[in-house]
Amino acid sequence: MYRPPGAVQNGETDFLMVPVLAGGGTRLAAHIGVITALDELNARFNHVVGVSGGSIIAALLAAGKSIEEIKSLALNIDFRQFKGYSPYQLLFRGGLSSGASFERWLDQQVDGAVFADLPFNLHVVATDVQTARPVVFDQERTPEVKVATAVRYSMGIPLLFSFKLYQGQVLVDGSILAEEALRRDWAGDGSPVCFFRIRADAQPRDQQREKPPLLPAFMVMLIRSFMTTMSREFINDAYWHSTIVINSGSVSPIEFGLSKEQKVELFQQGYETTMKYLPEKFLKHNVAHFQVNRP
Repeated sequence: MYRPPGAVQNGETDFLMVPVLAGGGTRLAAHIGVITALDELNARFNHVVGVSGGSIIAALLAAGKSIEEIKSLALNIDFRQFKGYSPYQLLFRGGLSSGASFERWLDQQVDGAVFADLPFNLHVVATDVQTARPVVFDQERTPEVKVATAVRYSMGIPLLFSFKLYQGQVLVDGSILAEEALRRDWAGDGSPVCFFRIRADAQPRDQQREKPPLLPAFMVMLIRSFMTTMSREFINDAYWHSTIVINSGSVSPIEFGLSKEQKVELFQQGYETTMKYLPEKFLKHNVAHFQVNRP
């Protein structure tokens, strides 16, 4: 969890980093496992980056919610309340749902905060589809933009949630960006960046259908295939040492009906993967500024 510089207790050794919680869709419980592990590993950071589903967890954390509060919210929320099926939205706005109900919900959770209100630095990344470039919302660039609005921009899964306009830019999901677009000095002081990604297994093939699927089923299949393929995007060897990949099994980014048991399993995957590989990768590659406790 966030600790300002010098806030290590009981003589513990800490390490400085910038976590990037990337993608995930409804599998965001895995990112809660990540931040829980970072807390236990004495991670120290005053910047956090959120992309798509990961921006929800990053926003709640930056707004001052405790890990337990965030975990309780994620385990008990019914994502199905945010779904929609509007042919009008799809035709004129590029997605089946406006995402307005989600934005209102998140705005309540962060008490209507704008970026200038946050106790530490949150960076939320969306994609401008006209230029295929990242659009970053944070305290420096967009201090008066609502946090919930920026997160809504970042989680605009194409075809599922409608695109949004911001200063002439057409914004959709930040996770469709190439990984290189998110590799930067977010803290401005050379702090190492660690990229946490959630990857699904390839979907098993269904038995051959005698009839083609109806439009609603086809849309869901199309979106699921697109997002699952994105989550299995090739990782450049140059970034492997600072990338933690969390396996979500067969759970896709658009499983809105996740059970509590599935969410708990995703949390455990995020926690255990981070606890295992973060120390190993950073120690092995001698990334600057990192020190990790040994038992």
